[in-house]
Amino acid sequence: MEIKRDKYLNDLINRMHNNLIKVVTGIRRSGKSYLIFKIFRDYLIETGVKESHIISIELDRRENREYRDPDKMLDYIKTAVTDREMYYILLDEVQLLDEFEEVLNSLLHLENADIYVTGSNSRFLSKDVITEFRGRGDEIHIFPLTFKEFMQTFDGDVYHAWADYILYGGLPLTVTMRTEEQKVAYLTGLFEETYLKDIIERHNITKTQELEDLVNILASAIGSLTNVPKIEDTFKSVIKSDISSNTLRQYIEYLEDAFIIHKADRYDVKGRRYIGSPVKYYFEDVGIRNARLGFRQVEETHLMENIICNELRSRGYSVDVGIVEERGMSPDGKTKRKKLEVDFVANLGSRRYYIQSAFAMPTEEKRMQERASLMKIHDSFKKIIIVKDVVNVTRDEYGITTMSIFDFLLKENSLEL
Repeated sequence: MEIKRDKYLNDLINRMHNNLIKVVTGIRRSGKSYLIFKIFRDYLIETGVKESHIISIELDRRENREYRDPDKMLDYIKTAVTDREMYYILLDEVQLLDEFEEVLNSLLHLENADIYVTGSNSRFLSKDVITEFRGRGDEIHIFPLTFKEFMQTFDGDVYHAWADYILYGGLPLTVTMRTEEQKVAYLTGLFEETYLKDIIERHNITKTQELEDLVNILASAIGSLTNVPKIEDTFKSVIKSDISSNTLRQYIEYLEDAFIIHKADRYDVKGRRYIGSPVKYYFEDVGIRNARLGFRQVEETHLMENIICNELRSRGYSVDVGIVEERGMSPDGKTKRKKLEVDFVANLGSRRYYIQSAFAMPTEEKRMQERASLMKIHDSFKKIIIVKDVVNVTRDEYGITTMSIFDFLLKENSLEL
C-alpha cells in the first residue's frame, strides 16, 4: 500500500538543482527513507532520469557499513559519476557517516550533482545545517502521517478513523498493521528499542531510569504548563530522586533533538514578547506517547490538542502558547490581573491565527469560557475555536470562527473557511 506524501514530494521538487544540500529530518520511522528512496526516486525515473544517474546509499544497512568511512564514500560517488549529465545523490541516515560535514561540502563541488540526505537528530535542524554546511543546507522536516494522509489507508468512516488515529498515531508502518496487538507491540518496542536506545547510546547516559521517568512525566503532562523546577520537584517528592535541574534540562534537549517532543513557548499577545518558563511540551506522534504510558492515559481532550499542534507545524506554522492579560477590580477595590491562555498562536510569514482547542462546548458558559481569551485580542488576525463535535463552520458576533476537528484536519485551506 503506497501512502502519497505529496507535500513533501513537492517540497523536494521545488528545491531541485538549487545548489544546496537537501536535508530531510524527522523522527525515526516517520517515512524519511520512503520519501527519498521510493517516492522521490520514482519521480526522478518518471521524469526521465537514468537509474545509473541515481546514486543511493542507505548507511544504516549492514552491507553499506564500509561507506561510513568518509574517504570510501567520496571515492565511491566520484567513481560513479562518469559523465557531465546530472547525478542525484541520495544518502540515508547520513549522521552515521564519519565527518559527514566535510564529505557533503566536498560533494557540493561536483557541478553535476544534486544532493539529498536524511538524518534523525537535531544536527540536521535548520540552525545547525546553516552552521555545518556554511549556509549550503536546505531542510525539509517530515512528520508522521497527518490525519488526512492517514485517511488514505483507513477502511472505514472518519469517526472510526479518528478513534484509531488518536490512539495509535500516524507512524506509517503502524497504520498498515491490521491488529491492535501488532500496533501496541510495535509502538511499545519502538520507543524502548529505538528512540530511547538511540538517545542513551548517543549521549552515553548512565541514569537511564531517570530518563525513562522524565519521558513518563512529560507524556502525562501534554497540554499542561511545566518547567524544569516543577519536574525536579516531582522527581524529589514522587520518585525520590535527587537528579539535578541541569541534567533534566539536558535530557529534555536530547528528547527534542531526537524529535520525540516539541516545545511550545509562551507568547504575550498584547506585549508582543516571549515570556519564557513555564512552557508546554507535545509529542511528535500521539501513538508513541500513548505507548510510553501503556495506553492507560488516553485523554481525548489533551490528545486532540497535541494533534492540532502537530497539524499546524506540518503545515509550516511556528506554534506558541498565547497569553492575554485581563485586568479587573477585586471586591476591595484593588486592581487585579488575570492571565488568560490561547492554546495556539500560529505564525507563517505575515499570517497569524489564534486557535483554541475546545473539544466540546455543550453550554453557553463553556462557550464563553473558550471565547474569553480570544475576545481580549483586538488585532485583525483570525480567531478560531476547534471542537470535536460535527458542526457547520460558523462565525459569531465577536468574529470568532468555530469549526469541527474534521473540517480543520481534512479540508484544504481549512484555516480560511
